[in-house]
Amino acid sequence: MKIRLTICLLAFLNFYDAQENITYQKPSAEILKLADYERPPSVLMNSKKDWIVFTYRPTYKNLEDLNQQEMKLGGLRINPVTNISSTVTYLNNLKVRRVSEKNEIQVKNLPSNPKISNTSFSPDEKKLAFTNTTSKGVELWIVDLESATAKKITNDNLNANLGSPYIWYKDSQSFLVKALPQNRPVLIDSSKDLPTGPIVSTSDGKVSQNRTYQDLLKNPQDEKNFETLTSSVVYKVDLDGKLTKIKDADLYSGLSFSPDGNYLMATTIKKPFSYIVPLNRFPMSTTVYDMNGNIVKVVNEVPLNEIMPKGFSSVRTGKRNMGWRSDKPSTLTYVEALDEGDQAKNVEYRDEIFTWDAPFNNAPKSFFKTKQRYNGIEWTNDHYAIVSESWYDTRKVKSFLIDLNNNQSKVIDDRNYQDVYSDPGNFNTTKNEYGRYVIDIKGEKAYLIGEGFTKDGQHPFIDEMDMKTLNKKRLYTSQLKNEKEDIIDILNPSKGEILTVQQSASQYPNYFKKNIKSNKTEAVTNFANPFESIKNVYKEVITYKRNDGVTLTGTLYLPANYDRKAKNEKLPLLIWAYPTEYKDKNTAGQNTQNPNDFTFPNYGSFVYWAAKGYAILDDAAFPIIGEGKTEPNDTFIPQLVANAEAAINAVDQLGYIDKTKVAVGGHSYGAFMTANLLTHSKLFACGIARSGAYNRTLTPFGFQSEQRNYWDVPEVYNTMSPFMNADKMKTPLLLIHGDADNNPGTFTLQTERYFQALKNLGAPVKMVLLPKESHGYAAKENILHLLWEQDQFLEKCLKK
Repeated sequence: MKIRLTICLLAFLNFYDAQENITYQKPSAEILKLADYERPPSVLMNSKKDWIVFTYRPTYKNLEDLNQQEMKLGGLRINPVTNISSTVTYLNNLKVRRVSEKNEIQVKNLPSNPKISNTSFSPDEKKLAFTNTTSKGVELWIVDLESATAKKITNDNLNANLGSPYIWYKDSQSFLVKALPQNRPVLIDSSKDLPTGPIVSTSDGKVSQNRTYQDLLKNPQDEKNFETLTSSVVYKVDLDGKLTKIKDADLYSGLSFSPDGNYLMATTIKKPFSYIVPLNRFPMSTTVYDMNGNIVKVVNEVPLNEIMPKGFSSVRTGKRNMGWRSDKPSTLTYVEALDEGDQAKNVEYRDEIFTWDAPFNNAPKSFFKTKQRYNGIEWTNDHYAIVSESWYDTRKVKSFLIDLNNNQSKVIDDRNYQDVYSDPGNFNTTKNEYGRYVIDIKGEKAYLIGEGFTKDGQHPFIDEMDMKTLNKKRLYTSQLKNEKEDIIDILNPSKGEILTVQQSASQYPNYFKKNIKSNKTEAVTNFANPFESIKNVYKEVITYKRNDGVTLTGTLYLPANYDRKAKNEKLPLLIWAYPTEYKDKNTAGQNTQNPNDFTFPNYGSFVYWAAKGYAILDDAAFPIIGEGKTEPNDTFIPQLVANAEAAINAVDQLGYIDKTKVAVGGHSYGAFMTANLLTHSKLFACGIARSGAYNRTLTPFGFQSEQRNYWDVPEVYNTMSPFMNADKMKTPLLLIHGDADNNPGTFTLQTERYFQALKNLGAPVKMVLLPKESHGYAAKENILHLLWEQDQFLEKCLKK
């Protein structure tokens, strides 16, 4: 291994000496053929499953898409010219067809050079609304599904800076839209203004636990720009474009109609704004109005929330999760903490759920109390509700069936939510008379759709549950051979009609109607495989054990022409992984990989390199376990190394690889993993780390699944930080980062400072910063160059 590493170091240094200022490159032909493909359309179906909308978008964005004007305010990234998020990925075409027919129809009269987003079916499901972004702003359009014809409804003056700028009225004949105020203030270019004083922030002495957020407000000019960009006037607009003003300008962060359409709930952002938390923790006020815009009731006031107790099960005080109850015409539900939101407090009940009937003249009614943190509620159109509660520290989730006729509750399940083998599935839903999704009940029977992970493989299923007895009956278990079947919807339980997606390693995912009683299937879509050149690549999910007995898995790929029997050639191995924390060994060892998942190569893995003669272990299991009172990160490094060693040994024992030619890679927390593996082991010849964080003291109030702060466990933060151990890292490393990363904690500065430390300490390292890219990469030029960099690096380190 030492000789191999020396050769790799020499090749690395010789190769990269003269490559400081290069132009964009493209990867080798084998990889380019896979990377430069035409993306098949995505599918939208209405709830009745009688219409399909095919949505098309370019395979990648380009640098011009990323090189737009942008303001970073309150956690948002906004294009101040078009007034929509600068990170939106647009559709550029729409086609429609009835599910019962075979040929899709091109939608007529679409805008020229469309930039489509915010799609939504009308309540009667006869139309599809969407926004189109012009060079000046956002406009609203509709498509009549029957005629496949588009029509513009508004000018390009809508405000989408806080999300979709419209909602449908219940009659499907009009919209509520957020429009830019007339004569709104000119945005301030603070870069040209001399400051009138310093920026001063003050602590009141209260303890809090805030993550390291990006894109926050920084000064009074930012505050004014934020207010200008998020301010909207609310109008009603009919399908002919006639506007009627409903509400004056305000910072509307949420608008929703009651299920019966008689009330409008509006949430607005208030001052003071914050420089340390994003807008979702700014003060907010929620008011219910009648349909003429008159105030009915202020139903919630939320103060600025800069102080949060420690722990992932801690929440803010006051009313939260406020929304309309799906099975009633105009009833609100919300939750309030009974422990002041502090998970450290010892109380009998954590949360209380309330219901509140319009017009809110009477006091809210207590509905249910949870002993763990409230996790959600589902309603039925009958007299039942399902309430779930959970607790992060134990990874527990518990669900209750509540009979609304007698207010009695029964426990449906009580389990570790990371235990995928015991997952009961999700209730099948349907739209009720109000157009809201509720649990679909036929008589006293409800239906659960499960992913069906087992120790023997994945077998999706449908269960019928009796709501009175809670007894379950298995109606269907998928038993497809060499294919995977995902159950999307139960169309008709009595007839056994379901909607599925079927795929295999070489068969692109397609929709099918299936009768589980007759086992007859009918294809709904017929998308071709865009990656024919690797359809014969060998694919297998392998299972192996760590040195402490924990079962691990990974998806192994071998080149199409590799002789698995003779094994004459020992291949270089690439491992791509991402660590995951668990509270017990049993759940950590469960398998969620399926060899029949379609092989979809993308820049987020190493699968491309199967076409270049490498063995790939993709999505290799890297569990980090902390049982009982021990936290996973207390033994992060030894567990990380044990995972890697087990993976390499497993593939080596199959006889396929040269153990001296192994590389590891990962993105984000996977990059953090990669740097640590190269630092603390001699298992790898090289590594690729993308968009990671390497100095955990720069994320001192928690990271990933770590709830403790730096001052609680400084030894954990320091030991886990590759930056703190940079003097130990001597293995070739390729560092890649987007120069506009927007993810909390993974500032581009993390890679820049780590690179400087490694370079000054004499480590063989190269850093590539991708222009204009956020935490995930989008521009074709950058992605193809990324693949070229990785290809050159791997060829020099593993094949020379």
